[in-house]
Amino acid sequence: MKELLTYIVKNLVNDPDAITITETEQDDSVVYELRVAPEDMGRVIGRHGRIAKEIRTLMKATGNRENKKVSVEILD
Repeated sequence: MKELLTYIVKNLVNDPDAITITETEQDDSVVYELRVAPEDMGRVIGRHGRIAKEIRTLMKATGNRENKKVSVEILD
C-alpha cells in the first residue's frame, strides 16, 4: 500500500525527492504520515481538499481488500 501512495504522490508533485512517508501499523489499522515540499502542499491537498480526499478514498479501498483500516495524514 505504501508503494501505491508513493506512486500517486510522485505524479502530483514537482519535487518527488522531498516526499517522505512514515507507516505506523497497529493491530488492524495502518496510518501513513505524508510529508511533501512546502511548495507542493497545495498540489497534494487540492482545491477544497478534493485531491487529499480522493487519495484517502483510494487508500481506504486498498486497505479494505486486506481487511485493514487505513488513514493518511498530510503533515507540514
